[in-house]
Amino acid sequence: MATYAKRGERWRAQVRRNGHTLSKSFRLKTDAEIWARDTERAIDRDLDPTLRRMGRTDTFGSLIDLHIADLAAVSKPLRRSKRAVLERLDAELGSTPLGQMTRQKLISFGRDRAKDGAGPATLAIDISFIGTVLTHAAAVHGYRVDTEAVRLARIGLRRLGLVGASRERDRRPTDDELSRLFAYFDAMIGPHRVVQVDC
Repeated sequence: MATYAKRGERWRAQVRRNGHTLSKSFRLKTDAEIWARDTERAIDRDLDPTLRRMGRTDTFGSLIDLHIADLAAVSKPLRRSKRAVLERLDAELGSTPLGQMTRQKLISFGRDRAKDGAGPATLAIDISFIGTVLTHAAAVHGYRVDTEAVRLARIGLRRLGLVGASRERDRRPTDDELSRLFAYFDAMIGPHRVVQVDC
């Protein structure tokens, strides 16, 4: 059974159960009691009692911010392409509460992206980064997030033909396309030089 002690203005709850000893301080005793009950339930169900429960204000966007901040703290700034993908994911999924980041939500997201023109390789990158953010939150911060949902969504989207490897190019540009490219670059940087190479 949990014990509670008032230390100054805060309440300290301590749980001793099945070999676990955990404690945490709260401003309100009711918050301490809720934490202690949840911790005891987690221990009884053989769950890691140190995992962080998802709050109503926790969104996928908050985990993206956390991921970026953690990488910056260890001097691993985002590359431009990863930052662009995370910014787009934040715009499209950032307001989604963590409890709603389900397999169904991710498959629906994938279908919508495909309708908007995203190819299988692009969507594979999106799903991969969603998994990276959720796994980071679980591994580094102890969030109880459903990383299995990402794996199942990837399988589902692959079966629907919406996720896959990039398609190999199977043609060369036409003379007309090359002419238009040369004209564009001429206008941008000046006339191009043709260099003759003897083979």
